[in-house]
Amino acid sequence: MSRRRCEEVAEGDELPGLRVRVTRAGLVRYAGASGDFNPIHWNERLAREVGLPDVIAHGMLTMALANRLVTTWVGDPGAIVECAVRFTRPVVVPDDDEGALVEFSGTVTQRREDAVVVAITARCAAQSVLGHATVTVALA
Repeated sequence: MSRRRCEEVAEGDELPGLRVRVTRAGLVRYAGASGDFNPIHWNERLAREVGLPDVIAHGMLTMALANRLVTTWVGDPGAIVECAVRFTRPVVVPDDDEGALVEFSGTVTQRREDAVVVAITARCAAQSVLGHATVTVALA
């Protein structure tokens, strides 16, 4: 799909949802790619010692998945010009084959002449994990 055209997008438009399973194996792969080997992302004992319920996903991984929702919709990863997010709750990743299911949705909240702002909701285990998540996308 090619980059969305301005006239195709209106405030209130909803993006197709995205459901992603985050697994421990995925966390290890992300740690290798990002260089973030903080043990709270792979060591259950250490995660619990610092007060977490279990191993948690990297915040930047969760944010990247939120951006995937938008890049899939717009068709061009280079179209993102700005993103902002607050991490409100960690994504707890159990040590099983299923991992944690994170569900993303998005709504166009602002339309500009050549860009739109998309508000993103991310939920895991029926709780919001991102707050004030927005992505600004340049349109063709």
